[in-house]
Amino acid sequence: MIKFNGINHLAMATGDMDKTIRFWRDLLGMRLMAGLGQPGYRHYFFEISKTDLIAFFEWSGVKAVTEKVHGMPVKGPFIFDHVSFGVETEDDLWELKDKLSAAGFEVSDVIDHGFIHSIYAYDPNGIPIEFSHNVEGIDVRKHPAMRDVRPSDITMEGSEPGSGMWAKIERYTPISERTVYPGAGSELFHGKKG
Repeated sequence: MIKFNGINHLAMATGDMDKTIRFWRDLLGMRLMAGLGQPGYRHYFFEISKTDLIAFFEWSGVKAVTEKVHGMPVKGPFIFDHVSFGVETEDDLWELKDKLSAAGFEVSDVIDHGFIHSIYAYDPNGIPIEFSHNVEGIDVRKHPAMRDVRPSDITMEGSEPGSGMWAKIERYTPISERTVYPGAGSELFHGKKG
């Protein structure tokens, strides 16, 4: 079975990379790890943790989105509600709340969701963000907890991945046929043009 090691990166968009850097690097403290760019766009990556990054494309004409209340139902085409970043301690959560507030950003009260405590805010691009700390003594990764009062039959099959639901791989790509093609950024790191 494939073993995932985190979120390599979430890719967002901004019309103002400098404002985005000020927020994510300087206010939140996420290191700026890589920057790709050429005329027409920039693509910068910030470190969330040892295995996780958030990235932003900067394209001219991108405008901040209208703020939407986290978790409120919507109608019509929709793809993204919010992203939550974990913090190590409850004190970290309160420090982030104070830091965001001092910088002039609206930030929610601390909300108890049973297994996490969270605060909610928006970045300068209008992206809805949440910061969460795991409640002591409740670890849904070790002990999954289905608290939905009306779960579907598929949900009730349990937390472990099911097998036999999808077509099996008929032919694995042999090493001799594996080709990696240069793309944006390869010329900046090892001289290959995409």
